[in-house]
Amino acid sequence: MPYLPTYDSRDPRYKTPYGAVASGTQVQFTLRPPRAESFSHASMTARFESRNDQTLTLKMPWQGFDLGQDLFSAALDTQGYVGLVWYSFRLEKLNGRTQDLGPYQLTVYDGEETVPAWFGEGVTYQIFPDRFCRSRIPDPEGMVGGRVVHQSWEEFPVYLPNDQGEVRNRDFFGGDFQGVIDKLSYLKSLGVETLYFNPIFEAAENHRYGTADYSRVDPMLGTNEDFSRLCEEAHRRGMRVMLDGVFNHTGFVSRYFNGDGFYADLGASQSQDSPYRSWFNFSQWPHKYDSWWGIYSLPAVNENDPSYRDFIFGSENSVVRRWLRAGADGWRLDVADELPDDFVAGIHAAARAEKPESVVIGEVWEDGSTKVAYGVRRRHILGGHCDGLMNYPLRSAILSFFQGGGGESFVKGMETIRENYPPFAFYSAMNSLDTHDTPRLLTLLGAGGEYRDQTKEWRAGFTLSPRQLNKGRALLKAAALLLFCFGYGYDWQEFAHLPRPAAASMFPLLFPGTAGTVLYWVLTIGAVAGLFTTWNGFFTASANLLMAMARGRLIPKLFAKQNANGVAVNGQIVCLVLSLAGPFVGANMIDPLTTFSAAAFMLSWTLTAWSLVLLRKNHPEMERPYKIPGGMAMGLFAAILMTVILVCAFIPISPFYVTDMAVKMFIIWMVIGLVFYLVSGGQRKGLSEAELETGVFGEHKA
Repeated sequence: MPYLPTYDSRDPRYKTPYGAVASGTQVQFTLRPPRAESFSHASMTARFESRNDQTLTLKMPWQGFDLGQDLFSAALDTQGYVGLVWYSFRLEKLNGRTQDLGPYQLTVYDGEETVPAWFGEGVTYQIFPDRFCRSRIPDPEGMVGGRVVHQSWEEFPVYLPNDQGEVRNRDFFGGDFQGVIDKLSYLKSLGVETLYFNPIFEAAENHRYGTADYSRVDPMLGTNEDFSRLCEEAHRRGMRVMLDGVFNHTGFVSRYFNGDGFYADLGASQSQDSPYRSWFNFSQWPHKYDSWWGIYSLPAVNENDPSYRDFIFGSENSVVRRWLRAGADGWRLDVADELPDDFVAGIHAAARAEKPESVVIGEVWEDGSTKVAYGVRRRHILGGHCDGLMNYPLRSAILSFFQGGGGESFVKGMETIRENYPPFAFYSAMNSLDTHDTPRLLTLLGAGGEYRDQTKEWRAGFTLSPRQLNKGRALLKAAALLLFCFGYGYDWQEFAHLPRPAAASMFPLLFPGTAGTVLYWVLTIGAVAGLFTTWNGFFTASANLLMAMARGRLIPKLFAKQNANGVAVNGQIVCLVLSLAGPFVGANMIDPLTTFSAAAFMLSWTLTAWSLVLLRKNHPEMERPYKIPGGMAMGLFAAILMTVILVCAFIPISPFYVTDMAVKMFIIWMVIGLVFYLVSGGQRKGLSEAELETGVFGEHKA
């Protein structure tokens, strides 16, 4: 008899409905202690955190027994409540002995509002505007900040302090909106559906997180009209545009603070009579003021100031509404934890009022349901605030797994997020492997760490050895496959640096035809991911993949054995791993066996076939890919296996006759995938150690 715990919050036999619930939902709880323990009474205590920690105790009457377990049940009413509920249980015996369980978390959210689904259903591409693509070498004369422009796209960014010990970030590469427009078709070919831009407004620094003027885009990027044209071109291709809203601080060099006097208007640091004076908190005017994490060039604003609120979201022509009218489709809120809850709610309300299909995503690095900032439990994803959050917990879990952690730990971490987040926030999470705020994943996976014990200069000049590069590429492909199960993707740079300034170098576009790059792999899985919009199916398939890899230690050796273009081999290896190991390893980790296996087989058996079809269609210049060894032999074995399965599953007189439609569906998918697999079967001899060491396969370089 399988082991059954006394309580499992993720099992519908113990708690329904699953996970977070909308306010007003009756939540049913059931304890299932072993009969041999002879518990006679049970009770439940629920603490409503947002209701001044009001505590409610419920009796849990005995309901009978099942499979050798007593059943004690009670229902909790969440009517009129939004927030976290912390609940625990107590079991009692006739002799007075007790057993306590918990506390457990129940997230209760406002379910009145419908959140647009488009962000959670597509692939997002992050663009650091200055370093993506430029249409010309700009002239910085007259622009704010005393800028310099790199004449060559291949030059190294300036990251060291100047003679005064200050890192100024005033060197620009000149990426612009026209450069992005020129690459929209390329981005669309990657399966991109949302463009997420780091800040675009006028600013002195190249990262533009110290906003100088919210009313205009940075002139090095183009004009306000150029931005609207970019949005129109993106929309015409079925893509949306998300902007980075930096509303916790402005720039020292800005129209509002005007620390260097660049602007004609009086800023808060120049006059007590400035209209912007109340936006900033001075302890000693004008030289001592609050700033973001003590960085003087980023003066913190007072988000409770009425005029600032009106400027950002309150008025008809506020920043939030104006740029949605200009063509944007949503906002990503920088350092959302440092914005008051009612400020975020105001942004959310303004965005929805201006454009009902707009979304608001918050930058939060931890579990957003339990986040505490400045002593306050945040309401980020309880409804009416953020529609989703940046999913850094996913990045941490993936990185941990591919650096040696177990698949079980990954599944546990991700199930915690799935259980704690409301469905709208779970499906609208911004999932990524690295961002502008992290070291490049290729380096972390190839080198095995960040080398924080080294100097900044050493880390900036660090490059991966050929062996480290091969390892990093192989693991990156595997991590990308898992990432696409969660729906967020972008190109990875084929170079690596550790500190942020160097990691944010200009983007070296990888054009189709570059043999062996990660781009082909991203194209492959991106194309397949585009065929599916159900998050749950990808999640279950990815969990199967994780468990198979964790048990069999299939990474990195198999993924390192790539051919000239690195597509077909990896696709068929994943196909083999998921198909053969998936149904038997960890099949009940998340969902019932039928759903789990259906998702795994649908992904695995069609991965290679659709990859090849779509890649050959979109990029006919590709050379014909090689195949894995024994392709026809494995195809013949699979054909025999599938024949047996079909006979057993579809003939009523068979003892293995299947009545479940989900099972029949994944068998049909297996047959379809098998046909493609047999068609694409072939031979390719193994690679030598020299090829693996250098990354050079025959006449081609990976």
